[in-house]
Amino acid sequence: MIKIDMAWKMAALLFVYSWNSVAFGQADASNQVTTAEIATSAQAFLNTLDEAKRSKVIYKFSDDEQRKRWSNFPVGAFPRGGISMGELSQEQRSTAMEVLKAVLSEGGYQKVLQIVEADEVLKNNQGGGRGGPGGRGGRGGGPGFGRDNYFISFLGKPSATEPWMMQFGGHHLAINITFVGENGTLAPSHTAAQPAVYQIEGKTIKPLGKEVEKAEALMASLNAEQRTKAVLGYQVRNLVLGPGRDGQMIEPEGLKADQLSEKQRAMLIDLATEWTGIANELVAAAKLEEMKKGISETWFAWSGSTEKGSPAYFRIHGPTVFIEFAPQGQGESALNHIHTIYRDPTNEYGAKWWRK
Repeated sequence: MIKIDMAWKMAALLFVYSWNSVAFGQADASNQVTTAEIATSAQAFLNTLDEAKRSKVIYKFSDDEQRKRWSNFPVGAFPRGGISMGELSQEQRSTAMEVLKAVLSEGGYQKVLQIVEADEVLKNNQGGGRGGPGGRGGRGGGPGFGRDNYFISFLGKPSATEPWMMQFGGHHLAINITFVGENGTLAPSHTAAQPAVYQIEGKTIKPLGKEVEKAEALMASLNAEQRTKAVLGYQVRNLVLGPGRDGQMIEPEGLKADQLSEKQRAMLIDLATEWTGIANELVAAAKLEEMKKGISETWFAWSGSTEKGSPAYFRIHGPTVFIEFAPQGQGESALNHIHTIYRDPTNEYGAKWWRK
């Protein structure tokens, strides 16, 4: 188990040192991994498993119960389907990580590793007890937390042509990526972190740091009239359409992007790519073009202080994108415990490509 843990730590460290080279907004269509290559990587992982383990990983593509079995809670409070990293050998876990690398961008893979590592820090720093969900006022830690408690599952057989889905998640993480031929979507997915700031080998890690930086920069760019429209007249303390809210939507609020300058619209799109760009270039490039086409009908809303470094909720709501960012109160800096959600109001789980 020590070797497995070190493999995770070294992977996280590798991306710590390469972070500044990652740019989510620059999804390059010439650098796309094909769905055939992704399916091959997924099958290579399945080939490392015996029948008992393989049967835990694979579900029917039609299994809507498993499709929706994801949450911000730790596995002790919300059991996942699939197989956990703790049940895999070092070789099997490494092969599973290769699948994750294939379906995610370089920056997306780094973000996922850092979220998982944050949960390991939470487990080690606060361990013991019942291992509660670590919500408002809770301490978290203990059983159900840490890198061994992240699960992988496939809905359908990995294929270059037929619909299939990969899920990877645990506490504060739900990667749900669906492929139908060359089409793919990461919606809905959940990223979060606690602690949202921690140290590895003397390096400060902020899994969701870019989201904060880019949102603050966008707010700082707004003039008084724009800011008045962006800031909601009421306080939002948590995700409105978080886990368990599939199929729901709200009316757009805040500042409409047709009232932004060209530079500000680019900043808004760049902020959104911190979520859409988690997916590999195949998926991210297509979504980027969708967002650009729908930018004039996209809204930006803010709730909370506009002072830099202050915890605040924000939302991006466009024709094909819905993103929320919600700091959580923990008797500590609220920015040290963050929940976020990414949805596509028109295409949750890629349904427009496969649902009859």
